[in-house]
Amino acid sequence: MRRHRSRLTDAAVLAALLAGAVVTLAPFVLSVATAAKTTRQFAATPVLSPPAPPTAENVVALFGRDYDFVTPIAVTAQVVLVVLAGQLLFSVLAAYAFARLEFPGRDALFWLYLATLMVPQVVTIIPLYLMMTDAGLRNTFWALVLPYLFGSPYAIFLLREHFRAIPQDLLDAARLDGAGTVRILRHVVVPASRPILVTLAVITVVTHWNNFLWPLVITSGRTWQVMTTATAGLQTQYNGNWPIVMAATTVSVVPLIVLFLVFQRRIVRSITITGFR
Repeated sequence: MRRHRSRLTDAAVLAALLAGAVVTLAPFVLSVATAAKTTRQFAATPVLSPPAPPTAENVVALFGRDYDFVTPIAVTAQVVLVVLAGQLLFSVLAAYAFARLEFPGRDALFWLYLATLMVPQVVTIIPLYLMMTDAGLRNTFWALVLPYLFGSPYAIFLLREHFRAIPQDLLDAARLDGAGTVRILRHVVVPASRPILVTLAVITVVTHWNNFLWPLVITSGRTWQVMTTATAGLQTQYNGNWPIVMAATTVSVVPLIVLFLVFQRRIVRSITITGFR
C-alpha cells in the first residue's frame, strides 16, 4: 500500500514538473517556430503549426540593411561587458569591506544599503534621468552603464555572505606571510570564490542583456539602441511581420542559452556551496 502511494506521489510530482517544463519552454519553441516561417506561411497557417518547410530568411533579413540588428547587438554586448567588469570589481571590494573590515557603522550602513532592494526600479528612473540630463549624458553610452557600474545591493549581499564563510584562519595565515588586504583579496578570497563569482557574472549578464526600461528612457534614435529596445521597435514598426519579431527574440535568447550551458556546472556548484555550509 505504501509503495503504491509512493508511486502515485512520484507520478504526480513528475506530471507537475512536466507541466511546468511545457509552460516554461512553450514560448521559446513557439518563438523559434514562428521565426522559421515565411510571412505567407504565418498568415496562412495556425499559429501553433510547425513551419513547413522551415526557412532562415527572417534571420538573414534581420541582419540586412532593412533592419540592421547588428548595431543593437554590438551596443548590448559593450554595455554588458562594461557593467560586468564594474559589478565584479566594485562588488568584491564592497563585500569584502562589509564582511571582514572593521569600521564605525559598518553593519548599519550595510543594512541601509541592502534596504534599497525594496525600492522599485521605476521609482529611481526619473531622478536618474534628470541627473544624466543635467550631466549632459543623455543618449550616450555612459548613461546606459553608469547607474549599474558600481555594484548592486544584491551582488554585495551575495558576496558578503560568501566572504564571511571563508575561514578566518586562512586569512590570518596569509597576513602572517606578509600579505596585505589587496593580496589577500587577489590570491585568497577571489580564488576561493570562483563559483559564486561565476554565478554573479551570469546573473549580471542575463539581467543587463535583457534590460529594457532604462535604455528605453535614456536613449533615443538608433545610435545607442540595445537589443530589447530594437526588438520593441520591430514590434511597433513592423507589427504585421511577426516572423521578423520572433527572429529577433530568438537571436536575443541564443547567447544566454549558450552562456548557461557553458557555466551550468559552476552555477550548480555555487548553489551547493551556498546551500550546504
